[in-house]
Amino acid sequence: MFNKILIANRGEIACRVIKTARRMGIRTVAVYSEADANARHVRLADEAVLLGPAAARESYLVADKIIEACQRTGSQAVHPGYGFLSENAAFADALAASGITFIGPPASAIRAMGSKSEAKKLMGNAAVPLTPGYHGDDQTPELLHQEADQIGYPVLIKAAAGGGGKGMRLVEQSADFPDALASCKREAASSFGNEHVLIEKYITRPRHIEIQVFADTQGNCVYLFERDCSVQRRHQKVLEEAPAPGMTLERRRQMGEAAVAAAKAVGYVGA
Repeated sequence: MFNKILIANRGEIACRVIKTARRMGIRTVAVYSEADANARHVRLADEAVLLGPAAARESYLVADKIIEACQRTGSQAVHPGYGFLSENAAFADALAASGITFIGPPASAIRAMGSKSEAKKLMGNAAVPLTPGYHGDDQTPELLHQEADQIGYPVLIKAAAGGGGKGMRLVEQSADFPDALASCKREAASSFGNEHVLIEKYITRPRHIEIQVFADTQGNCVYLFERDCSVQRRHQKVLEEAPAPGMTLERRRQMGEAAVAAAKAVGYVGA
């Protein structure tokens, strides 16, 4: 058990981690930018360290400053919350090199899931159901167009390193594919520094349901039910509902077991 942890985040998630740690008898260190000096998470924590200016790229996203704050305060571990550095494998590695525990998945798992293409290969090998599509390494436009034709329209072109709806194009017919691919690759390169794309069959009436999993360092993993995130605007979730409406016991079991298989396939640890 840790005696003191640093929360590398702000807002509600930091407050929740601080409250839980306090119940467990663990001291907490908050970090903040100049704009967040009077924020609630700063007041709640046992200690607080200023990281820098308001811009996240000059404060919350600077790994060296987080590590320095840990060393200055004697924090044994970092809880990243979500967003910011929570999915940054280099940050997890840097913490380990400094003798600080990253409260989250190992860097190898973060890397495995960081690319949609590589993640899909792992999921396929683990017999996790996938949307029909192409996620190979050959990125020649002619091959990608051929694969889209074989999948059948409509299809989605998606940036392998993307998220939040960026680097994504819906293609309704074959004639539109070349221009959509070029546009998608430009946005992917601009937003993520990586123009690699994958192609998926476009599901016209989808449900977006997420499964919560918890995995420990002993190889155990369980699923703890689901939340429906189908209400979205511009590919961003607006509403989450749990349990998912209309979810049957059998479908919950199937999805839960698939989620556990996915987590185990990448050696996931944490929530």
